[in-house]
Amino acid sequence: MNTLSPRAAIGLFLIVVLAWGVNWSVTKQLVQFVPPLWSAAIRSWIALAGLFVLLGLSNNLVIPERRDLPVILSVALLHMTLFSILVASGLRFLPASKGIVLGYTTPLWVALAAPLFGKDTLTAPKLAGALLGLIGLAVILNPSSIDWTNPNVLLGAGMVILAAISWAANIIYIRAHRWIGSPLQLLLWQVLVATIVLSVGATAVDGLPHVEWSWRLVLLFLYSGLVGTVLAYWAMSMVNKSISALTTSLGTTGTPLVGIASAAILLGEPIDASLAVAAALIVSGIGLATLDDRLLRSQATARG
Repeated sequence: MNTLSPRAAIGLFLIVVLAWGVNWSVTKQLVQFVPPLWSAAIRSWIALAGLFVLLGLSNNLVIPERRDLPVILSVALLHMTLFSILVASGLRFLPASKGIVLGYTTPLWVALAAPLFGKDTLTAPKLAGALLGLIGLAVILNPSSIDWTNPNVLLGAGMVILAAISWAANIIYIRAHRWIGSPLQLLLWQVLVATIVLSVGATAVDGLPHVEWSWRLVLLFLYSGLVGTVLAYWAMSMVNKSISALTTSLGTTGTPLVGIASAAILLGEPIDASLAVAAALIVSGIGLATLDDRLLRSQATARG
């Protein structure tokens, strides 16, 4: 896979941030028409078909090595299945703008949990970043921002926070895994496992889907499966080879901001003071923790 020019890499990275940010508003709309499990399963089938074509054309279709099976299962079950189900279920009751801010607390949970497993060091900047993020979490969960008298809203917020924690657990494992195949080559197999699990789970819980199809619903599913998943993951794999990990890590903090803006434009969701302050605190906390993490990794690499 050839390295992109800096301008092309930045342009592709902006597409990734836009695709992921808008996808939260798309998911919010999908779960109004289709149960969360089937919403995630159908999107996964579309992504699987798209990835098969894309990887086939780019000669990245490979049979995974046995040593990569744990990371395939980790990503498939913790991120693509559990994270997807919890987010889709939570967004039934929660505005997409608040959902994406809660969902992108993942790096904060990584910063707090990784040292407990001996996978990282909790430095002062990381602790400060995590505390900023937790303050932001408290701001967005305060009774003036979240209706504490509505159990469904509280349930939705709890589900999205659990989704962020499950993604964090997956990231901690991924960091420790010694990859044989590239993340792009293993992506098809991760999506395949997730698709099977989601489809079996959806059938067991909801039975066969009864969907009133429309062009709007088709377009929403195509966006979520092809743009929000296939295009975004492919583009990210290209970007990771062309610009620094620090740039991509800090750049992804823009995804919640795009998500808030797209929810306001596409869904008419208001941007209140609590949401703005919480987003600023959480994004700042993630940026601080990420910057320190990358600095420590660079120093470790320099020391050999």
